[in-house]
Amino acid sequence: MRKVLIRPLITEKMTDLTEKENKYGFIVSVNANKIEIAKAIKKKFDVDVVAVNTIRNKGKSKTQFTRKGRFTGRTPQYKKAIVTLKEGQTIDLFGEV
Repeated sequence: MRKVLIRPLITEKMTDLTEKENKYGFIVSVNANKIEIAKAIKKKFDVDVVAVNTIRNKGKSKTQFTRKGRFTGRTPQYKKAIVTLKEGQTIDLFGEV
């Protein structure tokens, strides 16, 4: 079984969504679909998932100029998932800090 959840997404915007609308953000595998994401969240955190919204970010092309010449490369592509939980349930992301 491949790894679906990579890490939680902790930004100001996601913190506001968590407080107001009970939504949590995660960086997930690029190949994962919504059903796999919902099952992984349910298995890992033991919560009921109401909805999963996904956003796919393509990598950008970057250029670096050095004394030896010009190098081009790409930033990695990734996929974000915003998960809505059932009313009254929460995920403790900072439990063991």
